Amino acid sequence: MLPEGSGRFAKPLLKECFNTMQALQDSGHSGVVEWIGAVGDRDASLKSSEAPEARLSFAGLEGEAHSGLTRFSDVRVEDVYALDTPIRNTRQLSILSAEDIEAIANDIGLTELRPEYLGANLVVRGLPWFTLVPPASRLQFASGATVTVDMENLPCNHPAREIETNHPGHGRRFKAAARRRRGVTAWVEREGAVRKGDAVKLFVPVQPAWPALP
Repeated sequence: MLPEGSGRFAKPLLKECFNTMQALQDSGHSGVVEWIGAVGDRDASLKSSEAPEARLSFAGLEGEAHSGLTRFSDVRVEDVYALDTPIRNTRQLSILSAEDIEAIANDIGLTELRPEYLGANLVVRGLPWFTLVPPASRLQFASGATVTVDMENLPCNHPAREIETNHPGHGRRFKAAARRRRGVTAWVEREGAVRKGDAVKLFVPVQPAWPALP
């Protein structure tokens, strides 16, 4: 915190500080938004409905079942919180790559796998190894709207059931095929519109892997 009365010096001091460091860098990779969708009733179905564009607010994708500034904790973070503890919602959006979806489809024996069966909100094309982009990476869209990646979205049984309903005999193979291909969850850092065909740029943290990991 800056000392009282130093407000007029704040911007120069911050500029000097941040000239010596960079938290994020342009990855050199960019892609395009290929698909947009929203889940209307999470309790009824994970299936999302396609839309030509979406408005991202700080609460997430407007009208989406997963939107909100907070959510209740679940088994994903049970080592950290008791179940149903109110926590910040960093899982506002489910984002996948078209390339990963195509690879999943191939592995489960389908010529095409519709993004809505996966509960997708955004599908992008052109960003390699998309599911493994580092947490805290940013995806910035043409309007300036920007989302922050939370972490890898692990495969679960909900998409498997949607796939099985529409393609009997194929859904049971989903979880294995979707490993490291399920995309990421993300939250909105800067509001704005996202449209099909929009460019998207990837920015990644300037940070090495944690050395203490086994």
